[in-house]
Amino acid sequence: MTSSTTAGQERKAPGRPRSAQTDESILDAVLGMLSDGQSAAAITIEAVAAKAGVGKATIYRRWPNKEALLIDAVRSMKGPLPEPAGRSVREDLIALINANRTPRAQRYSKVTACLLPELQRDGELARMWHDFIEPRREVTRQVLRRGVETGELRADLDIELTQLMLSAPGMVQSMLRRPSPVPEERFAEALVDAVLRGAAGPNLSPGLS
Repeated sequence: MTSSTTAGQERKAPGRPRSAQTDESILDAVLGMLSDGQSAAAITIEAVAAKAGVGKATIYRRWPNKEALLIDAVRSMKGPLPEPAGRSVREDLIALINANRTPRAQRYSKVTACLLPELQRDGELARMWHDFIEPRREVTRQVLRRGVETGELRADLDIELTQLMLSAPGMVQSMLRRPSPVPEERFAEALVDAVLRGAAGPNLSPGLS
């Protein structure tokens, strides 16, 4: 084999680059179907391809199976978590909660509710969901642990229970979409302040409403 042949092979592209617009169309198709009430079990790659206006091969080049596609769709709905600024526990917790309440997440608020029954039945989907959601929970845990270390939170704080108290209300509010006396405006601030009234340590900065 000549050096020119080797160089030519090295320059050869492995394939067409992925189109971000195509990716978004596919993920939006999945989220739209779940939001319309279709169960995860009922969704097929063929149906997603038809709704997104692409071929099945286009989807399979991007995702190995339906479960991976579903988890990526949820990931695109929630978006990335912000890096906690580290100035105060209250500020960081509010930012983390607001990161899960973006307009895109609110638009597809029924998705998590539609997925929950499937997570009970499908062990592989449940494992992928756990692998996706656990790092997000860990960011909240890290903020809480830091608060204990700085004295902003009480020394005997139950980290796991507090993390659950901070995450569950927003999920319920978004999933059920029922009339609620808790206003959407400044929801994160109200939730964090309610939790911190019981969790506050001696060094928590003023600011609880």
